Amino acid sequence: MENETTLHVLMIDDDKGLCSLIMDYLAPYDIRVSCATDGKSGVEMALQKNHDAVLLDMMLPGIDGLAILRRLRAEKPSLPVVIISSQTDVSDRIIGLEMGADDYVPKTFAPRELLARLRAVLRRSRARQGEADPEILSRHGILLDTLRMEASLDGAPLHLGTIEFKLLSILMSQPGRIFSREQLMDAIAGREYDGLDRTIDMHISALRRKLGDSPRNPSHVRTIRGSGYMFIK
Repeated sequence: MENETTLHVLMIDDDKGLCSLIMDYLAPYDIRVSCATDGKSGVEMALQKNHDAVLLDMMLPGIDGLAILRRLRAEKPSLPVVIISSQTDVSDRIIGLEMGADDYVPKTFAPRELLARLRAVLRRSRARQGEADPEILSRHGILLDTLRMEASLDGAPLHLGTIEFKLLSILMSQPGRIFSREQLMDAIAGREYDGLDRTIDMHISALRRKLGDSPRNPSHVRTIRGSGYMFIK
């Protein structure tokens, strides 16, 4: 069943086996793939329907990939396009990128690599359009990449432990909301809070030190006495 976060990708490639493989591989990641196996139907689907990205082969019956790319850039300039091609010559790759493709993946790719490149292209596209990326949290100078588990503060790397990262991402996801110790313990460890366990408090204390937060006058994480913790809105 699709939800609001399902991504819709159009794959234009005459290799039906590859289309089927990519469709099955990406489905568990909430990415629905539609396939067109010739250039004419591919360009029609790309122009008539809304897609989050296009995976485009270069060697196609009817209309070749470069002609489709030229058409898409003229009529849908913001639509992310990733070229997938068996042509590995550097000049072909350069031509595709110079014509406006967002990335170029040789057909020797592993599906996991394609997924990573597709996500990177979509992140860049959202950034250009000023849209929020559900995998990126950014507030008060803190930037969290929840996919890569990377963090920075005012542009400098922020070295967080796994639990610290999880706690910060939970708090940052809903600024102004108070999370109880019970809720935080369940989210990071999947077990109940017994009232005496100081695990959450210890990790919050370590997180504050790394953020340069003062417990008495915090800029990021505030203690709500008797209730829990909150990321300052």
